[in-house]
Amino acid sequence: MADDRNLIYLSRADVEGLGLTAAETVDQIEHLCRERDAGRVLNAPKSLMRPVDEVLFMSTLAVSEDPPYTAVKALGVNAANAHQGLDTIGSTITLFDRATAYPVAVMDGSWITEIRTAALSAVAAKHFARPDSQTIAFIGSGAQARSHLDAFLDLFPLKAVRIFGRGQINRDMLRAKAEGLGLTATDCDDPHDAITGADIIVSSVPQASGLEPFLETGWVKSGAYVNLIDLARTWRQDCLQEFDRIIIEDAAQEAEMSPQMIPADLIGEDLLDLVTGRISGRSDARQRIAFIFRGLAIGDLALAILVFERAKEAGVGRHLPQ
Repeated sequence: MADDRNLIYLSRADVEGLGLTAAETVDQIEHLCRERDAGRVLNAPKSLMRPVDEVLFMSTLAVSEDPPYTAVKALGVNAANAHQGLDTIGSTITLFDRATAYPVAVMDGSWITEIRTAALSAVAAKHFARPDSQTIAFIGSGAQARSHLDAFLDLFPLKAVRIFGRGQINRDMLRAKAEGLGLTATDCDDPHDAITGADIIVSSVPQASGLEPFLETGWVKSGAYVNLIDLARTWRQDCLQEFDRIIIEDAAQEAEMSPQMIPADLIGEDLLDLVTGRISGRSDARQRIAFIFRGLAIGDLALAILVFERAKEAGVGRHLPQ
């Protein structure tokens, strides 16, 4: 039986206060992707249930030899929370020592989910977005938009932010955050106005009853990079083939999922191909490139390891009682 004295709990405040950077998270994710390619990381496809249209429950699992840990995440999503000014996601992660199979930490997973998603985006963006990108548009203005703004600001010389979202509270929070970072922020009433002319576009609209695709590839300018965090649900499927390149995060995982994010004939390159050098990044300044993904357990594992090891060094967290 595991020694309870070695099991620590890390709250969101604990996790958030550790000062992890986008560069650290990108490096760790890329390391685990290469380890997976070498057969030393196991990544299970996501498991999910949707009891009603706006509510989703999901779990992820990944195991690594180096560093020697296993992470299991449980997550819930309620899209209706956005209308009440609440986060749409609640989550916990349990980290296990791979050698003993004992749990060593239980931590808030909501911040990790936000940051690992932004880190996965950043891995792709640093290869596919133009390095001179200055304008970023957000379709969806919740926690994912805020975490992506932080991650992309570390990578690109951003100056202007455009915002289109359903919840006014979240729109106001994102605008205030952008302005607090010294950026020009524009609240848009029309998604076309937000997207047109933007260098980087991030769509992160959660599933909701009656949601129909409303975004078109034709609005995306030449040379732009698009992050479709929302499984492309907000983009018209008949327009997706207009992108010059489409990359997903994990072709093996996507083959296990139903329904798939995009038509099977559009699924080709994935993040593992990119990190291992089997495919190249942007090859033409005029390419319109889309990264479409549903999230990867490796990302949760990467962040959970960083959080746990940094927390041990800093003496952060509290031991759970026996």
